Amino acid sequence: MKTFFLIPFFVISTLIYAQEKQLDTILANDSKNVALFFPNPIMQAITGSDNFVFTYNREKEQYFGLLQAQPGVESNLLVLTSDGKIFSYILKYNRELKTLNRFIREQESIGTEIPIAKNISKIPLYEGNYENRATFFEKFSRFLLNRNFKTLASKNENGIILRLNEMVYQHSEVYLLMELENKSNIDFEINYLNVFISNSNKQRKSSSQNLVQNPIYKYSFPAIVKSSEVKRFVYVLPKIVLGKNEKLQVELTEKHGRKIKLKL
Repeated sequence: MKTFFLIPFFVISTLIYAQEKQLDTILANDSKNVALFFPNPIMQAITGSDNFVFTYNREKEQYFGLLQAQPGVESNLLVLTSDGKIFSYILKYNRELKTLNRFIREQESIGTEIPIAKNISKIPLYEGNYENRATFFEKFSRFLLNRNFKTLASKNENGIILRLNEMVYQHSEVYLLMELENKSNIDFEINYLNVFISNSNKQRKSSSQNLVQNPIYKYSFPAIVKSSEVKRFVYVLPKIVLGKNEKLQVELTEKHGRKIKLKL
């Protein structure tokens, strides 16, 4: 099974309304897991130093994560939960641990993440707050595109560059953050973009089978990308969990014949 990591740049790409308060310290070592249970599912988490590792389920929303540490300098842990709450702790290595489980209270939050977008008053994570799912998809897609992120995979075909920047799991959907850059001298008029799950089993003689994943919603999907332009957009699909022999594939075609395939 493949794991797709959420890129933790929410501190850079947002305004944070935080309380100034003394941070609690959490001890960890390399022989035991310290389990941290949060009041809401973990959306993103990052440690400040490589000698501390905080793992959590990035494919399915869960309320807990596991912390381990190697000997070294102290660090910090920053966690964003699905309701927009921010939690921050000092991390220290210690050979002896008295506590292996910690239940985080909402009162321990240091503040709330507020998106930069002027027309979004808060993080659009409560689907029930919207009249319909399409409105939620629009708000959340817009929120995602206002963040900074790295690239998971890219493909360049004669100056047409297709990038898969991030896969964000939220509720029962996955949001594919994609980018199309046209470095050619000819405008690129999009015909279609399809997402497949490519299944290739070496034990079988048959060739790989592509299962089309129909989008639930498209946000800012362009009809044309002119020369020297870059367009970002979001494809919303039912949640994807890739098996052992499966890969994700994106196929983009132009009305005039150009084609680009991206595999992850």
